[in-house]
Amino acid sequence: MRPMRRIGKGVAGGAWSLVVPLKPLARAKSRLAGATGDGLRPGLALAFAQDTVAAALACSEVGDVVVVTDDPLAGAELTALGARTVPDRPAGSGGVPADGLNAALAHGARTARRVRPAAPVAALNADLPALRPGELARVLAAASAFPRAFLADAAGVGTTFLSAAPGVELEPVFGGPSRARHRASGAVEITLPGVDSVRRDVDTGEDLRTALALGVGPRTAAVAAGLLIPE
Repeated sequence: MRPMRRIGKGVAGGAWSLVVPLKPLARAKSRLAGATGDGLRPGLALAFAQDTVAAALACSEVGDVVVVTDDPLAGAELTALGARTVPDRPAGSGGVPADGLNAALAHGARTARRVRPAAPVAALNADLPALRPGELARVLAAASAFPRAFLADAAGVGTTFLSAAPGVELEPVFGGPSRARHRASGAVEITLPGVDSVRRDVDTGEDLRTALALGVGPRTAAVAAGLLIPE
């Protein structure tokens, strides 16, 4: 593991740029199908992303949200909220989508830095429907002390947030047991209490029940209204 130097009080460069990746809605949140059925699943995936992006844009520490997606409906809806959307097709790729989630995040980080090169950048999951702007601000403040930092998901296995200071590569290794991989890459783990909304991603019916109990955003609440989620 590479040694990490502490930056100190905050990262220079002003407000953060966030990168939010989103699969095409027809393929997103496939593990939710057993709880919601395929009919509601794409709508829930979009609602999760809308509530995540809206909360991120409402965070005082965030100056820009870049959504990486090839889904035209999601792109239009998230652009309407104030995000910048870019296709999952890096320049020079000949129209071929990037090779998976981590390539999409790296592409999004490069896009964000072309516009705001002095800003720190962070990857944020698109399935955080209970996200609170104040809790995200606390995570960003903690992350600003390090060149790279991450926040584990509620299960303690994956990752919901990864940051990089200006001039530092993001180096995402999301997917599966990414908590251990991000730690091994040299990123510092953020261990703040009271930031449950930033850790609560939604992959299963049980995750959705927990997010609803935390209190989700209005779009997720509307889609999930009356939904009976089997145990």
